[in-house]
Amino acid sequence: MTISIYPKVRACLLAFLISPILSVGFSTTGQAADDPAFKPEHKKHWSFQPIVHTEVPSSSSRWIQTPVDAFVLQKLTGAGITPSGRADKVTLLRRAYMDLIGLPPTPEQVDAFVKDDSKSAFAKVVDQLLASPGYGERWGRHWLDLARFAESEGFKEDETRPNIWRYRDYVIKSFNDDKPYDRFVQEQIAGDELWPDDPDIQIATAFNRHYPDEHNARNLLQRRQEILNDITDTTGAVFAGLTFGCARCHNHKFDPILQSDYYRLQAFFANVRAADNIPLLKPEELKKYEERLGKWEEATKSIRDEMESIEAPKRKEIEKDLFDKYPAEIQEALKKPASDRSSMDWLMYHKARQYLDPQAYLYVAPTSAVVGKLKGEEKKRWEELNAELSKFKDLHPGKLPLGSAITDANDHAPTTAVLKGGAYDRPKEEVAPGFLKILNYGDAKITKPKQENSTGRRAALASILTDPANPLPARVMVNRIWQYHFGRGIVATASDFGLKGELPSHPELLDYLATEFVKQGWSIKSMHRLIMNSSAYQQKSEYVAEAAKVDPDDKLLWHYPRHRLEAEGIRDSALLVSGLLNQKAGGPSVFPELPSGLKPRGGWTLTKEEEERNRRSIYIFVRRNTRYPMFEAFDSPDSHESCPRRNTTTNPAQALAMMNSKLALDWAAAFAKRVEASAGTDRNKQIDTAFRMALSRKPDSEERQMVEKFMESQLVLVKERVARGEKITSGEATSLSDDSVSEAVLVDFCHMLLNANEFVYVN
Repeated sequence: MTISIYPKVRACLLAFLISPILSVGFSTTGQAADDPAFKPEHKKHWSFQPIVHTEVPSSSSRWIQTPVDAFVLQKLTGAGITPSGRADKVTLLRRAYMDLIGLPPTPEQVDAFVKDDSKSAFAKVVDQLLASPGYGERWGRHWLDLARFAESEGFKEDETRPNIWRYRDYVIKSFNDDKPYDRFVQEQIAGDELWPDDPDIQIATAFNRHYPDEHNARNLLQRRQEILNDITDTTGAVFAGLTFGCARCHNHKFDPILQSDYYRLQAFFANVRAADNIPLLKPEELKKYEERLGKWEEATKSIRDEMESIEAPKRKEIEKDLFDKYPAEIQEALKKPASDRSSMDWLMYHKARQYLDPQAYLYVAPTSAVVGKLKGEEKKRWEELNAELSKFKDLHPGKLPLGSAITDANDHAPTTAVLKGGAYDRPKEEVAPGFLKILNYGDAKITKPKQENSTGRRAALASILTDPANPLPARVMVNRIWQYHFGRGIVATASDFGLKGELPSHPELLDYLATEFVKQGWSIKSMHRLIMNSSAYQQKSEYVAEAAKVDPDDKLLWHYPRHRLEAEGIRDSALLVSGLLNQKAGGPSVFPELPSGLKPRGGWTLTKEEEERNRRSIYIFVRRNTRYPMFEAFDSPDSHESCPRRNTTTNPAQALAMMNSKLALDWAAAFAKRVEASAGTDRNKQIDTAFRMALSRKPDSEERQMVEKFMESQLVLVKERVARGEKITSGEATSLSDDSVSEAVLVDFCHMLLNANEFVYVN
């Protein structure tokens, strides 16, 4: 039995047209549809209104640097609040670095910025950071939260999905390339239908392959419905900013989302299946690969035939055991000749074969599982043949690069019906693919896609979700960009633009940004520049009591809202400051150390090379049921569902991770070595150097005195500990020599800086 996963779930913009690549269409009048379920408050709700090209408020204030400021200042002035002054250059630089690449600036980068007195100094820094490979790694992580990215199945066994990491690299590259957001959406919804000859784009469709799955599920019809629910909920939340999931069993209780709307959206995906073995070679490269593979197969045919004959009985035994556990209707679909299978039969066939074939399936029973059942002479002979086969390895073209994605099972989708109570086996009226009726979208007009054996439905949905006349997608995305810069969106509920979501604090600004977003070719980097070069972004983060009385939550943005770094930013910053960060980009995920005794189901094979383990956090393997402990302590999301905004908690596990863990102590020790290598043994230079490396500034006189007192007291404590024979600083100092004790004290000081609020907060 499987368990459902329930996630939390027009006017013309300067007459812009959608991409001419899309050959599909839909109809909308720009008027709210008439339906008895739609109340006046539904039709008037702000997020369903056409996006208005808002005029920038006029003002002579010198505070205004970009149009963003005019909107913010208008609200502040209306509330009788004066905006805060500009942050000092060091704070501003550090804010920009943490924001765009998730790493602090080096002392050299700080010096260069402080010396640059030009008016464009900060704008140049923004451009440099946007051009950095670290930008995609930082902002790609935000998108992976939304996509509920994980590299394992979830459920009981939590098996590894070996090729899904390529989607992570696709996202990083897309952000670094400033791929237009409309194209980014189209690729993830229907890349295989729109660009079938580009295997790299097919990887993008893995956005909807990130559903949790259960290999041991036997009722595949039920399992299919649960997967479709996950895809529908996620697509609606991420791209439309609405809680579609609440309309699965009945009309939405608060928003104008009919139950039929839920299944109309779901109908776009009615024919999808997992595709976990997509060759990632261009046609000419694949042809060469197959030619070389053919030569190897010819040379090894007799060996492989004998090996297969030995394996065959055990393989059939495994297949039969799996086959017999399926319900009769699934067995029937599997036994039917291909020509007799219906659309649903084909979906069940592909779903079952994904797990049924011990040879092809990579998660449950690969060849090693078959060989594991061999005994005695059979196993001995198989091993002899395998040794003989290895002599031909130079002929083999190597492992074919494969990707995971979704695709259509064939060119004819099964019908989609509204389900009574959301139950998979209680269909009511049939529905066609379509979008929200409140926006007056008719049934989607679907044309034959370029991809063979595909329906074209997802291409039609991609068109709807990137239509400038659709009031939701552009608003939703610019609000997310704003949120990741300020810690809170213009709409605080980033995936809920419905009636129970928060109202926008600056509705005119939101529409202005949405208009500019489309006008600038859906460029995310253009949005960064517009926001970050504003006075609103560059304000101090200091608390002002009088302003707080009027606007205690800083919704009007009278100062820059201080917020803590995410878990990945904390780890990456600590590694950078300690000199251990490996900034190698892309490739399979790494497995760093886990606490002793933690053995995740699904496996966790420690990456041997320490340098590889110290790569950026976005490259750490994401096991769905076992989050990396440090990340879990610092509120990393549950990848079973889309996460629009991370929680920020304060709990004991965070202190334990940063103060007591071996990793944190190792970082402190490496940091201390780096400080000593730069500053020598001069205590004052060490203090200055450590502050500059960790906090991007020198200490003030009060801080210096406090550090000196701390180090003096630690000197006494360390000597006492060494005298008792204790190992200190990871066992590096075990004698009473002055050098070893001084090193230990320096490590303690560096450890203190890594635990400072200033180190883990964006100020």
